[in-house]
Formats: sequence, C-alpha cells, structure tokens
Amino acid sequence: MVAGPIERSTNLLQQFYEEHEFDIKRFVEGAKLFIWGLFKKIVIADRLSVYSDSVFNNPEAHSSPTLIVATVFFTFQIYCDFSGYSDMAIGSARMLGFRLMQNFNLPYLSISIGEFWKRWHISLSTWFSDYVYIPLGGNRVSISRWVFNILVVFLLSGLWHGANWTFVIWGALHAFYYFIEFIGKKTLVLIGAEDVMKKGYYKFFKIIIVFILVCFAWIFFRANSVSDAFLIITKIVSFSGQLWTGGSSVTTLLSVLLILFLIGVQILQFNNKVSIYFSKTQLPSYVEWLSYAFLLITIALFGMSSNAFIYFQF
Repeated sequence: MVAGPIERSTNLLQQFYEEHEFDIKRFVEGAKLFIWGLFKKIVIADRLSVYSDSVFNNPEAHSSPTLIVATVFFTFQIYCDFSGYSDMAIGSARMLGFRLMQNFNLPYLSISIGEFWKRWHISLSTWFSDYVYIPLGGNRVSISRWVFNILVVFLLSGLWHGANWTFVIWGALHAFYYFIEFIGKKTLVLIGAEDVMKKGYYKFFKIIIVFILVCFAWIFFRANSVSDAFLIITKIVSFSGQLWTGGSSVTTLLSVLLILFLIGVQILQFNNKVSIYFSKTQLPSYVEWLSYAFLLITIALFGMSSNAFIYFQF
C-alpha cells in the first residue's frame, strides 16, 4: 500500500499475529466505508476528471471562468480520489479484522493551513513530522532554524510526489502560507484580537480563505509544467472569456451537484451527525440504509471507473 495509510509497525505488525474471526458488525462497518470510498472515487472523482483533465491538458484554449471551474473541480477530484482510495483500503481491512489509521479528516473545512495538514494525508504528514521535522529540531530551536525546518519539510513533501518543479513550488507555496499564517496569528494576539479569532464568522471566513489558497496551490500540482501553471494563473486573473461546459452542460451541472452533495455530507460529519467512518450515525436506521442503497444505485448508474488512482503515480 504505497499510497497510504502509511502504517507504523507498532500498529500493524502485531495485528498479523492476532486471530481474526468473522464479525458481522465489523464487516458491515467496513463495507459502509468501502462503499463511500468507492462512490467518491468512481462517481465524483472520475467524473470531475473529465472536465479538469481536458482543461489542464490544453490551458491555452480555455478562458478564465473555465480555468477557475477546472481548478475547483480538480481540488475536489484529488480529494475524492485519494480519500476514496484510503476509505476503500481502511474499509476492506476492517472487513478482514485489521485496524488501519485514519488518513483524511475533512481537510477542506480547516480554518488554517496548519490544520489542513493535520487533516490531509494524515499518515504522511505525521511521518514527515516524526522522521524529518522533529529530528531537525522541530520548534525547539531559533526562529531562523524553525523557518528552515518548516521549509525543508514542505519542499520534501513536494519532491515526494515527483522530481518536477511544479511539485516543489506546490510545497514551497504551502510553506509560505504557513509562515504568513503564523505571522498573522501572532499579530492578532499582539493587538488583543483573540476574541475575534473565536467568533463563528471569523472561522467561516478562514475556512473560505484556506480553501482558496489550497485551490491556488493545486494549480501547480496539477499543471503539466511550470509554464502551464503560470499561463493558467495569468488567464484566471484576466477575468475574461466564457465558461466552457465540456461539451455537455448536463455533465457539468451533474459535477456541481455531486460536489454540493459531498459538501452536505461533510457538514453532517463535521457536526457529528454522521461518523467520519460511518461506524455510527445519529440518523434514523431507515435513513442510513436508504442512504447506502442510494450510493449503490448511483455507483451502478453513474460510476465511471475509467482512471487509475492519482496517488498511484507517486
């Protein structure tokens, strides 16, 4: 399992020596998570890829609105692709009696870049923390050395995805975000604005800002080259042209509806109405089972299953 969850030996190896008997409750919980992961992958991610791949593979031919939509689509595509894979891996393991660590925890609802990296690819983030950041001294060093440590971690996380400048810039951008966020937070504390930081409207504003910053960084991650990335950014800021519907306005509308559905489910998860791993829910039992029937029917009708997992290339 090269894409994650990247398990620690202390958690995984001992499980190979345990006797795993069939447990219907555990099997159902694993199957629920597997179905949700499969839905995110072949219904949402693969459908979004039709639009985003067409645009990113030929950015010269597309306008500002189209490139913005493609960037947002890719933002949700890579999340649904990778978290879908992780859910299927964790779910299938659970059906067999193995416990794997959580790898995603609603990252696009983060109120800071630091929180985003605690919620995105958790197993890799903690690996970099334990094997790179802490050995370099972590935050128990001078400010200049701490800046160096953070920069090294983010640049290495970029290089981990491939020996391409697009990935290096992606990592550097997140390091820059992290530093600006750190300075901003310290400034708010100095001027006595801690109470504002606790307000609901401030947190909502931060979620939107963090999402926009993450979207912007994904441009470099997805672009075929650095020149393509800068071309896309230049075209986006021009705010000109018309939206390309990808040959079918119905397909584009369906993609938007799928994103809205995903956001709705994640808001329920964020508010603890539905477990992040679907092991328990506050919804009535019949609603829960109707939901899974809906997912299975949707997978059968709209599942595309045309693309390999994005993270299999890294």
